[in-house]
Amino acid sequence: MVAGGAATPRIIPGLPDEGTLTRWALPLSKLTMDVTGVLTVGLLLMATVFLPNDKGLLGKPAQGYVRAAAWTALVWALAAASSLVFSLSETLGTPVTEVLGGNELTSYASQVPQGIALTLVVLFGTAIALFSRGAITAGASGGLLVLALATLMPPALTGHSSSAPNHSLATTGVALHLVVLSLWVGGLLLLVAHAVRGQPHLDLAARRFSRMALWCFAGTGLSGVFSALARLSAAGELFTTSYGLIIVAKGAAFAGLGALGWWHRRRTLPELTAGRPGAFTRLAGVEGLIMLVAVGLAVALSRTAPPPLDLPVDRAFELLGYLIPPPVSLANLATLWWFDLFFAVVAAALAGLYGAGVVRLARRGDRWPIGRTISWGVGVLLLVLATQSGVARYAPVLFSVHMAEHMVLSMLVPIFLVLGAPVTLALRALKPAARRGDRGPREWITVILHSRVTKVVTHPAVATALFVTSTYALYFTPLFASAMEEHLGHIAMTLHFLLSGSLFFWVVIGVDPAPTRLPHIARLLLLFVTMPFHAFFGIALMNMGTVIAADWYDQLGRTWGASGLSDQSTGGGIAWAFGEIPTLIVLIAIAFQWYRADDRSARRADRRADARAAKVGGSGDVELDAYNDYLARLSKMDGAGGPEKAGRAGKADKMDKSRRD
Repeated sequence: MVAGGAATPRIIPGLPDEGTLTRWALPLSKLTMDVTGVLTVGLLLMATVFLPNDKGLLGKPAQGYVRAAAWTALVWALAAASSLVFSLSETLGTPVTEVLGGNELTSYASQVPQGIALTLVVLFGTAIALFSRGAITAGASGGLLVLALATLMPPALTGHSSSAPNHSLATTGVALHLVVLSLWVGGLLLLVAHAVRGQPHLDLAARRFSRMALWCFAGTGLSGVFSALARLSAAGELFTTSYGLIIVAKGAAFAGLGALGWWHRRRTLPELTAGRPGAFTRLAGVEGLIMLVAVGLAVALSRTAPPPLDLPVDRAFELLGYLIPPPVSLANLATLWWFDLFFAVVAAALAGLYGAGVVRLARRGDRWPIGRTISWGVGVLLLVLATQSGVARYAPVLFSVHMAEHMVLSMLVPIFLVLGAPVTLALRALKPAARRGDRGPREWITVILHSRVTKVVTHPAVATALFVTSTYALYFTPLFASAMEEHLGHIAMTLHFLLSGSLFFWVVIGVDPAPTRLPHIARLLLLFVTMPFHAFFGIALMNMGTVIAADWYDQLGRTWGASGLSDQSTGGGIAWAFGEIPTLIVLIAIAFQWYRADDRSARRADRRADARAAKVGGSGDVELDAYNDYLARLSKMDGAGGPEKAGRAGKADKMDKSRRD
């Protein structure tokens, strides 16, 4: 605050002033929120991931960490409540004593984005505190860990990130930054506490933290760079503005953490294996101190205004982060790319993890079908084209382009991803947990596959209902307009397209193991029953007389191209006609899978027949063996009864053969 100037603002007589108490109490409350939030994440991370469990049941040390998370979550909620009061004091420019007891606090908590975000922290923090008291399984603590990470998001996403010029890049960068940094800082602090207390399984916890820390280090650096790019217009502002200098200080702390992490891997882990935990305590203590300095700098950064930018006075620029593009054409769709950090990270993770699994199998000498790898690659490529190319730039501007993007993400990308069999690859590539009864990544995948939630959502009726009804619910209610106005809402909408489509096609053509397996004829029927609903949806759009999300499109002020209603009709035509392409692909996939299944069944029958033959003698085919026995009896009759019996036997043989023919 002192470095950024927030501690000594210029106070002009006659203008509102919140007072010294609010000026200092607000950042201290936010710092308390950050620290307790990180500690809550670290406690739940230690209990769920770092320490071993016995077939899903937490051990005694892990249960102690979960109970401690209940107290830190309670303090987290109280700090958020105090931040709510002091934030309103700063917003109104009045001392905190005048804020308490008025109706303004209720309105601020329920109507203003910053107030709503802090209210959500209060509610979620209280929920974590309550449910942590009775959590004794790894699944329960894992669910609380996910909730704690989600609780970190609302306050940060309503700060400078939401008002940055490229707010989509800034918002995604802050969200990614928060997730990886809270896992990294919280995990290390609890690992140090675990070592100081002399608790068991320190070497195992340290190895697991070390693997996670490498990913967190990369994610922190990536998100930090993109967050800075979203707020600075020139590299020189790093050294000429208070905001830039704090970023430089955070970068220095980040580099120090990277060096300590490298030293930690080289020296400390072998010493832990040798039974000397003191070295880890000394090194990790210094690393934790630097991390706390980085957290303090983050609070100071949130209280320091970014450098002013010379932005165009344009409503479309405020909503989109860029000016209205030129008239749509194939050339513009192919060249005017728009970088979306969230889906770029998703695509990179999908491609990288799948490739790593294939490489691990190849090194082990196992074969993985090349067709599955190609299918996965095509799916990832289509995902990149739909979210990063000119399609992503024009989708918020033209409903027709948005509908094309929707169809690709929900009905084309999932088909190729599902045919890539990622779950099967993960189960084959991942190693079982080193400790018997413990849960590593492979065991967690197995548990999730056999969970009740998975059984419910993968039921054909549920998956089909989600795939069909969600489209109608989105476009024929105010949800679509709300999702378009908020970047996080747009991310959630796009993710829903991808996930609902993947769930449906996993049921129809999935290669991976699933709780419910339909026969092939039922898969065909399900496909033919479902696809007409998308055609009906397209026809309904074409016949509508009003524009969906008209306020959003009117604010953009597009001056070229067709009218909103005509463009919406074009989007309906795309939805109506697009279903034929994925239907054809799925039909080919089902036919191929059906043929392969029959071929495997025939080979299994042959193997069983060979096994019976080897066990009892004969060919293994019951009918063939019976016929051979019949011929043998005829031969004996020929030898015992002479030509007359032989003739009668020959006639009987011919008659029997004729009946069989």
